Amino acid sequence: MRKQFATSQNYFWKILTTIGLVSIVFQIFTLSTLAYYMVVPLGQRAAEDLASVMTHAAETWQQLAPADRPKFSQRMQSKHGLSLVAPALAIERTSSWLPYLYFLEDSLSRELGREIRLMQSRSAAGEDWFWVDIPVADSHIRFGFPRSRIGVNPPIAFFLLLVIGLMVMFATAAILTRRLTVPVDRLYHAAQAVGKGHWPDPIEEDGPQELMVLTREFNRMNIQVRELLSNRTTLLAGIAHDLRTPLTQIQLALSMLPDEGGDSVLMRSIQDDMDVINRLIGETLSISLELEDEKNVPTDVVQELDHLIQITQTGGVAIDWSPQQAVGCQILHPLAFRRIVNNLLGNALRYGDGRPVSISVSGENGRILVAIMDRGPGIPPDQTEAVFRPFYRLEKSRSSSTGGSGLGLAIVQQLATANQWKVQLLPRSGGGTKALLSIPCVTAKIN
Repeated sequence: MRKQFATSQNYFWKILTTIGLVSIVFQIFTLSTLAYYMVVPLGQRAAEDLASVMTHAAETWQQLAPADRPKFSQRMQSKHGLSLVAPALAIERTSSWLPYLYFLEDSLSRELGREIRLMQSRSAAGEDWFWVDIPVADSHIRFGFPRSRIGVNPPIAFFLLLVIGLMVMFATAAILTRRLTVPVDRLYHAAQAVGKGHWPDPIEEDGPQELMVLTREFNRMNIQVRELLSNRTTLLAGIAHDLRTPLTQIQLALSMLPDEGGDSVLMRSIQDDMDVINRLIGETLSISLELEDEKNVPTDVVQELDHLIQITQTGGVAIDWSPQQAVGCQILHPLAFRRIVNNLLGNALRYGDGRPVSISVSGENGRILVAIMDRGPGIPPDQTEAVFRPFYRLEKSRSSSTGGSGLGLAIVQQLATANQWKVQLLPRSGGGTKALLSIPCVTAKIN
């Protein structure tokens, strides 16, 4: 479940990140374009206008009589927001990053034909003031204006536009991405369930039209496959019934023949062949019947193993049963667990060359590990996967002469896959085979 959740979240974040990065690049490009073609030209034009006002005011100041200069200063203050003072104290050069101030310095330098630098001070009220000395004849006149005269604050404006725009775009992208990924996520989990032999409920048809059609067709396919498998099981059950009825009649007729039909060896051979046919029919049906509608229930794994070992016919072969630790009650399918262990144990006893078979159970990394180990000839590494195929048998030690039908491990694999368990056939140190059943831990709460 955690893996499925992580996969779903990864898909969501991949789409959201992609949309977010594209949105960021687009917004930066848009703001840069607006700044370059609109804000910067407006700022330059405003700076050029102010530079012209300052230079013209400096020329006018020089031509005015001393008695008229105070009145001219008041008019400049009221009309243009500029203060005119005589340069007295030295002021530090401005450290502000406002683009407007750079535009103003450049405009004044071009107007006066010499390098002009702005200065900065702070008033008693805490407001920043900017000053510039304009040369007049053999002296200078100092113009000053407060920070509030500029009014605009492009860096803050662009920062707010970028942040708020990103927040809005990410929120919109998250909503749209969620609307897209939720139906895909439902299909993902449903497809995984079907692949593991489970039958999910019909998926809600939601999202874009294409996903709705895909969901509708998936629901229809799910129903059709379920019906097909149900019909297959019914068909197999009917065939088994129809086959077993004449087989039973033949067995009864053979048992009623006097003197065993005159040939006891032939009769025994016929009886053995009929037993094999009956067993094949039963094991073939088990693959389908044992996968249907079994529920998870609290199961004591150690007790189940104890019971299976007690009822197993060993043919005189010793079973070394040693649980390494108590694993408690787990939520699992007991019938599937019994069938898997019984088949693996049967193989170990059949192909273990009459040597003792060892069984152990332990907990490790959130999983229960059941190991069934024999001292037989082992399985070639290139055939450890092939032996799980139906009716597949090894040509040497595990040939038909040993009594195997080739379905035991196929049933084991089918049941393990349906329950999200894992079965491995590993080489055992010192010779033999180690059949390892790995079950995720889902501990039952005991009241």
